[in-house]
Amino acid sequence: MTASPRLVHTHGDRITVTDPGSGVELLAYVYGPERRPTAAWEAPKPYVHPLRTLSGSVVTGYRPHDHRWHKGLALTASHLSGANLWGGNTYVHGKGYLELPERVGSMRHLAFDEVAASDGRAVIAERLTWHPYDGALWAEELRRIEVHDVEPAAGAWALTWTSAVTNRRAEPLRFGSPTTAGRETAGYTGLFWRGPRAFRDGRVLTPEGEGPGLMGGQAPWLAYTGEHDGVDGHATLVFAHAPENDHAGSAGGHPAHWFVRNDPFAAVAPSWAFFDELELAPGATLTRRYRVVVADGAWEREEIAEYLAAHAW
Repeated sequence: MTASPRLVHTHGDRITVTDPGSGVELLAYVYGPERRPTAAWEAPKPYVHPLRTLSGSVVTGYRPHDHRWHKGLALTASHLSGANLWGGNTYVHGKGYLELPERVGSMRHLAFDEVAASDGRAVIAERLTWHPYDGALWAEELRRIEVHDVEPAAGAWALTWTSAVTNRRAEPLRFGSPTTAGRETAGYTGLFWRGPRAFRDGRVLTPEGEGPGLMGGQAPWLAYTGEHDGVDGHATLVFAHAPENDHAGSAGGHPAHWFVRNDPFAAVAPSWAFFDELELAPGATLTRRYRVVVADGAWEREEIAEYLAAHAW
């Protein structure tokens, strides 16, 4: 039987997940309140950091000087019915990024429904609430983070992130991005990964393309490979849509497009609203599921495809 990851819950602060074989802490899920003076401006929300490979190398950035609100792997809403749950300055067409603290909101931890590990898998199931600046309840989220397929022989493990967001307003919630607000190639919103500074100029791959020019494109998966500082070697992160996400919009759903940069920093987001706003009716629920494969080494396209084919949803 495959050994299960080890969970340590520091109540009111974070949950860490450790691979018992290597002793490496694979991730920390931080949900406790932030107390720094700039916390409100950074749109406080739960996040994953650090995220590590099986060799122990960190593959997330945290509060970089260029964007203090970038924190590892987190769910964001950069433009949400006029609110900014992303953090920092807000993009306003024709004026650029403005310091508008009255637009900056937050996501708050409410409770955990499950924190458990068995059968080779760890589960963190959480309830959260989403709020604009004035603290009103705009949305409720059911979030499930699973750590699984820890495979030393492959040098990889996987994280599955599922979020179901329900609109609790009496009017529609409109998910947008700086691009829907008028800025080109800035369609970030939804799940967002910020890589470490050393990963700048990393390699970007999809099944049919390569390079940062894939920004705004559509594909069932996108991979980012970076080279570490401090230790020799590379790491590859593969971001994949679950089949039900309808990444191409072919089934009548809202199409997803990749936001990806390797300059001036490493970042990936399967955007919920790259070119067009996504409208969520009152009482309706938006559900999205993603997989993030964290691998040691510089994986090639064939290697990625074989891994994904062997690890069905």
